Amino acid sequence: MTRSVPKKFEEVTISTQPIFQGKIISLQVDTVRLPDGGEATREIVKHPGAVAVLALTEDDRMIVVEQYRKPLEKSQVEIPAGKLDGAEDPLEAARRELEEETGYTSASIRHVASFYTSPGFADELLHLYVADKLTSGESRPDEDEFLEAEAITLEEAQTYIREQRISDAKTILAVYAWRLYKLTGSFE
Repeated sequence: MTRSVPKKFEEVTISTQPIFQGKIISLQVDTVRLPDGGEATREIVKHPGAVAVLALTEDDRMIVVEQYRKPLEKSQVEIPAGKLDGAEDPLEAARRELEEETGYTSASIRHVASFYTSPGFADELLHLYVADKLTSGESRPDEDEFLEAEAITLEEAQTYIREQRISDAKTILAVYAWRLYKLTGSFE
C-alpha cells in the first residue's frame, strides 16, 4: 500500500531516536527536513499491523466481543480483531483472531479494505475482512484477554454506536460496510 510521495510534501528523515520498545508497539522521535527546508520533530508509534473481522451469522447478526479497554477506562463492544504476529499473513491472522476470540470458524472469509488507523502518529495498517458461513466452536482468548462474545443485529449495532458502547473506528467502519452491503449487495 506504499505510494510514492510527491516531492512537494515529502519529509526527509534526518535522524531517529528510539524512545520505547514494547511487546506491541515502539515509539521513536524522528527529526525531519520539511519541504520548505525547515526542520521539525515527529513522534511516531510503530505497530506490526492488525486484522479485524466482520463475522455475519446466517440469521443476519454480527458477532462482536465486549472487553475492557484500559486506555478508555471502560468496556467496549468491538468486532474480533488482533495484531499480526511477525510476518503473519493477514488472512490467516483474521481466521486465527475470529476463532480465538469467538470460537467461530468461517468457510468464507474475504478482504474488504485495509486502512491506517491513525496516520498522524502511527503506522498501524488494519486489514478488515468479512466472514460468513460460520461454524461455532470454543473460544480460546489469550491468557490476559477477558471478553464475551454475542451476536447483534444491525439495528442493535447502530444503537450501540449512538450509546458509545461501540466507539472504535474499525467496528464503526464494519457496521457501515454491513449497512452498505444490505443496501447494495456489495461491500464495494
